[in-house]
Amino acid sequence: MGEPTAAIVPCLNEAAFIGAVVTGVRAWVDRVLVVDDGSSDATSAVARAAGAEVLRLRSRSGKGAALAAGWHQAARWGVEWVLLLDGDGQHDPADAPSFFEAGRTGARLVIGNRMTTPATMPWLRRRTNEWVSRRLSSLGGIHLPDALCGYRLVHLGSLLELGLHSRNYEIESEMTVAFARRGHPIAFVPVRTRYGFERSKISPLRDTWRWFRWYAGSGGPVHF
Repeated sequence: MGEPTAAIVPCLNEAAFIGAVVTGVRAWVDRVLVVDDGSSDATSAVARAAGAEVLRLRSRSGKGAALAAGWHQAARWGVEWVLLLDGDGQHDPADAPSFFEAGRTGARLVIGNRMTTPATMPWLRRRTNEWVSRRLSSLGGIHLPDALCGYRLVHLGSLLELGLHSRNYEIESEMTVAFARRGHPIAFVPVRTRYGFERSKISPLRDTWRWFRWYAGSGGPVHF
């Protein structure tokens, strides 16, 4: 893009997949930062061997906390744009150029859109995403076809101005609504997402409760 770029990959116990993720995304960014959220396996070692720089957190802190640690490190490097993707192999690094192309057109947040081919998503995940995206569209005041995808390109200066504080999986919701409310342009690009082999770190009860607590605190209706 001309400006310095970095990929930030938060992960927990992804030694089986992180090497391929790092190798794939290195072609599209200046630096790759893997934020190891307290893994007990060889995630950090495999990431370094594949060419990533590694920031290892002492204990499991949550996806939002891992991302925040990553983008503050990127700011210290002088990075302008950060590409966020998961370390479990769901996100295809080959899709990265379309994010940067959207960023060149003026978007400050570019989100992967899995809903262009919704049949590839597991049924429950697809319905949950549709339901949540409608509610976040209402909160943000704009149409958000896929508000939850973690594969995204973010203008770092704009991100840091928002003061996000979510430490867990509600971070994507908070980020998306905050960009929309601030009036920063948001774009969506189609992405291919691979399902079936990843090991979800989401706790259905605990993380659902956290999301609803964030949603209510952000102005979402308690009864719907």
